[in-house]
Amino acid sequence: MNKSELIKALAEQKKLHVDESTQIVSAFVDSIKEALVRGDRVEIRGFGSFKLKEYEGYTGRNPKTGEVVQVKPKKLPFFRPGKELKEYIND
Repeated sequence: MNKSELIKALAEQKKLHVDESTQIVSAFVDSIKEALVRGDRVEIRGFGSFKLKEYEGYTGRNPKTGEVVQVKPKKLPFFRPGKELKEYIND
C-alpha cells in the first residue's frame, strides 16, 4: 500500500472527501517526520514505534572501481513493530 492508496482507503472507510483524507494523512506523516528530526521517539500503541538510529562515518569502497571513499555519518529512521501488530500478522 502506498500513500495514495492509504488516502483512498481512509476516504472510503470514513466517508470523507479525498482532499480531507489527503490533509489527514499528510498531517500524520509530517508529524512523525518532525518528531524524528527533533530526536523524539514516536510510539503508536498496537502498531509500533519509530526512532532514529545514528551511524558513524566509515571508510568504504566503491564496488565498481575499487576506489576508497569516506562515508559520512548518518541518521536513519528505524521502525519496530509492536506486539499487537506482530500477533495480528501471525494469526
